[in-house]
Amino acid sequence: MNKNLEQIVLAGGCFWCTEAVFQRIEGVESVVSGYTGGHIKNPAYREVCSGRTGHAEGIKISYDPAVVSLETILEVFFATHDPTTLNRQGNDKGTQYRSGIFYLSEAQKEKAEAMISLLDENKVFNDAIVTEVTPLDVFYEAEEDHQDFYNENTSQPYCQFIVAPKIDKIKKYYSDKLKK
Repeated sequence: MNKNLEQIVLAGGCFWCTEAVFQRIEGVESVVSGYTGGHIKNPAYREVCSGRTGHAEGIKISYDPAVVSLETILEVFFATHDPTTLNRQGNDKGTQYRSGIFYLSEAQKEKAEAMISLLDENKVFNDAIVTEVTPLDVFYEAEEDHQDFYNENTSQPYCQFIVAPKIDKIKKYYSDKLKK
């Protein structure tokens, strides 16, 4: 892995959606789906879905800051999920679907908090942002069948009706940030 890569963990509801979005952003080298922010070790998907582990479905993004800034990553993150609903994204309900930024450095924390303040001050959303900004403790990689999910399952109804519109949105509004 390139020594100049940085990482951040984001939770924006179902990890299938956020993974598919960030796989398409120029400068993002890898996206891994997983679980973070909970209280049991090595959780499994079924346990996380129960809502009893405290984990959020998240993605670990490895990116080249010389190609894509953290600010751009955060902008895309906020543009492709609803950061104003507590423990919910669309029909997905529970703490596992909460909005969160799990930072690895004080600089990431400051940039995340500055972005939230900017969005709130400019009333980009009708309601206040409830995205948690928390230091990353542990990130557990999700099971293999959850990795690269959208790309492997584009014909599934969930992918067609929930994930594909997010892909269309970044193609429309962030075409200059997409991989060639």
